[in-house]
Amino acid sequence: MSNSVFQSVILQLKEATDRAFGVIDTEGCVVSCTDASLIGERWPDAAVKIAGSLESAVTFGQKTFRAIVSNTNFFEYAVFCAGDDETARSFCALAHVALNNAKVFYEEKHDRGTFVKNIIMDNILPGDIYIRAKELHFATEAPRAVFLVRQVGRGDVAAVDVLAGMFPDKMQDFVISINETDIAIIKQLNNNATAAELAAIAQTIEDTLRSELFVKTVIGIGTPAAHLRELADAYKEAQTAIEVGKVFDTEKSIINYENLGIGRLIYQLPTTLCDIYLSEVFKKNSIESLDHETLFTINKFFENNLNVSETSRNLFVHRNTLVYRLEKIKKLTGLDLRQFDHAIVFKVALMVRKYLSSRDR
Repeated sequence: MSNSVFQSVILQLKEATDRAFGVIDTEGCVVSCTDASLIGERWPDAAVKIAGSLESAVTFGQKTFRAIVSNTNFFEYAVFCAGDDETARSFCALAHVALNNAKVFYEEKHDRGTFVKNIIMDNILPGDIYIRAKELHFATEAPRAVFLVRQVGRGDVAAVDVLAGMFPDKMQDFVISINETDIAIIKQLNNNATAAELAAIAQTIEDTLRSELFVKTVIGIGTPAAHLRELADAYKEAQTAIEVGKVFDTEKSIINYENLGIGRLIYQLPTTLCDIYLSEVFKKNSIESLDHETLFTINKFFENNLNVSETSRNLFVHRNTLVYRLEKIKKLTGLDLRQFDHAIVFKVALMVRKYLSSRDR
């Protein structure tokens, strides 16, 4: 924290009254004052008294003090006003508000974590990114990945601290609390980082939170950003990965945006268009006419890459039984799943149906 920030506010207060104002640090050293002759003096006993009363004003040596505390509620500085009367208390309270606001503004302006959070939340203009990055000596062109960790069921506030311990390099990696359940991790990568490496990092995150806090998570991974200005898009992709994964990959807890495939396209379609598609595909009978056993057979057929022999083996049925079921499906829907084009149409239809069902919840 630069003492010049305090000094500029203190000098403005000087114009409002003839009382002396100043700021001391945790050791009682006067770091800023309207009376320049006091700067550098040490009042350790005053600091001890202030530390014991962070919530209210205290008087010491015919001066009134009020603590300026950190985000973690620790005594960092204290503002003082000459006098121990009611007027001094009022002036000290006003000075406390002004100086505390100046401190918060300065720290946010010079905090790398706040800068990165503003980028991913789109709270900073693209042109200002370059300016702030230069002020903070922040590398603009470096590969970075965004992991969005969403706690499922219950959120544990300790998760941020656990993840911060996993990524201790505060100059390159950032752990940012988004809300009660979501935590964003921005990690700088090697130039040749692979999707497998990103998945391994996400798996370590999931395992650590589960073992240490017993927290279940879903983790979305965005496309690696080559430039700072791309972090916002990578964050949105990580969000999309989680949302699309909830619909189409419910069994997965780690979802990479790049692996969403056609699911991410369907997720962006209007529901009216989806309804039209289903009605056009299933002209003979609605998809609802297919019973659970038939749908299970279809999914197994897709899982085995339209291979009749392999599917019948996995279903523990005779090959002819499976062929009979496929013929039944063809008769009901007009689609022969043994033909690649028909299979694609049906697969997309199943995904569209799943998407519509998720929207109705």
